Amino acid sequence: MTGGTVLDNLALFRGVWHDVVSGHAPDGTELVHDEHGGTPGPLPYEQLVYIDVRDDDGQVRYEQTNVVLRGRDAHARSFGGTVRDGVLVFDRLGPEAPTMLGVSGGPGVLVFLPERTDGADITRFYDPDYIRHLGGDQRTRTTTLYRDGVLRRVLSVRGTRITTDPTRRVAHDPRGGAGPVHDGGRTTRVYATERSQEDS
Repeated sequence: MTGGTVLDNLALFRGVWHDVVSGHAPDGTELVHDEHGGTPGPLPYEQLVYIDVRDDDGQVRYEQTNVVLRGRDAHARSFGGTVRDGVLVFDRLGPEAPTMLGVSGGPGVLVFLPERTDGADITRFYDPDYIRHLGGDQRTRTTTLYRDGVLRRVLSVRGTRITTDPTRRVAHDPRGGAGPVHDGGRTTRVYATERSQEDS
């Protein structure tokens, strides 16, 4: 196992992962549909997750794209960020979105969560991610989701890395094998007020 800094952990997760995503109600009941997520849809489902970490003129950039494989309608979503003072600071995710960070929980553990929790945006939507590298090419992710201040569901993800090269699409990518890896939308409206959603 490597050291436990954010940079160490980001390097551990670089590659392309095949994730299986399931969801549960707070009492443990398995869900067949996620109505509260940023992208609602059936459960369980599978996706490809491309994670790249690279040096851009002295700045470490993080890029991630999730591509639905099966279980849901075809969909791709990209997002990214920059490491600043040892912490991953994500690019703004959308209207009224909080500043999101990637921080370390020690060797092999990353947590994606908002910088602050005292804003109205967090009351509307709050979904911290806890990602753990299990060694080799295995990982897990657990996401709790709060909507309107109420715990709605828990996502559980089991991932297997299928290649260490995230710079090109894998052959079974639903988008096809050619083309840029990170080309999905980079904004979400889940943090916005109803008024700002209507005005867009």
